[in-house]
Amino acid sequence: QVQLVESGGGLVQAGGSLRLSCAASGSSFRFRAMGWYRQAPGKPRDLVATITSTYITKYADSVKGRFTISRDNAKNTLYLQMNSLKPEDTAVYYCNSQEYWGQGTQVTVSS
Repeated sequence: QVQLVESGGGLVQAGGSLRLSCAASGSSFRFRAMGWYRQAPGKPRDLVATITSTYITKYADSVKGRFTISRDNAKNTLYLQMNSLKPEDTAVYYCNSQEYWGQGTQVTVSS
């Protein structure tokens, strides 16, 4: 069983930055591929970024060059640094590892 708890969401103006964190329980974090997804109202949940256990990263085209996914295995924590935020980035952001999901954190970007 893995528990994922996101934090760091909030309200920010367009062009601003936020850093999301995802704290994971258990001792298997370092071996797990992790990811961030987001879901805007009325839309499906979409992949934002992923990172493997060997630190290989992948990004959705819409966030490339603006978002950075990273992990700290010593702290069992996944991060998403979001810069140059746009109103279309507004969504609930979810942390994911295989079948496990966090509860989500709201990110709202005002124009």
